[in-house]
Amino acid sequence: MGILSGNPTDEPMHYGEVYSVWTAVFTGKAMVAAYQTLLNHTGDDDLKKLIQEAIEQGKQDLTEIEALLKANGVGLPPTPPERPAADLESIPTGARFMDNEIAGKMSADVAAGLVAASTVMGQCIREDIATLFGKIHTQKAAFGTKLLRLNKEKGWLVPPPLHQGEA
Repeated sequence: MGILSGNPTDEPMHYGEVYSVWTAVFTGKAMVAAYQTLLNHTGDDDLKKLIQEAIEQGKQDLTEIEALLKANGVGLPPTPPERPAADLESIPTGARFMDNEIAGKMSADVAAGLVAASTVMGQCIREDIATLFGKIHTQKAAFGTKLLRLNKEKGWLVPPPLHQGEA
């Protein structure tokens, strides 16, 4: 039997795993708080549904990741307070995030989340952690597809210059 080839939950986390998993909790909590705030700025019902989906998925991911840290004796980062609901019309027009800006920010967040989840998977020696972040990666990719579709349908997608190669 090789080194660290037993039950992965009995193996210690290495420092890179601890740091990356802790960072995932820290940034996940920040994302939930930010999306709760952005929900107040959103007028489009389809975008609201996707923001709510992202919040719920984020909370579910946090529950699983926090349990992993607790089981390994790692302290958790602070949790920001829940953001209250606000009336969209009470936010001055010039101070509001526009729906296309919110969708663009979410798209960038999905891309960064995919890279972060892949990084954790690549540095893991514990299969259970790699599997957890593989699941999170797959969920983010599926969510990103929904978001891309919405950006296209609403006309919010701004493509870079399109290359028309020689035929």
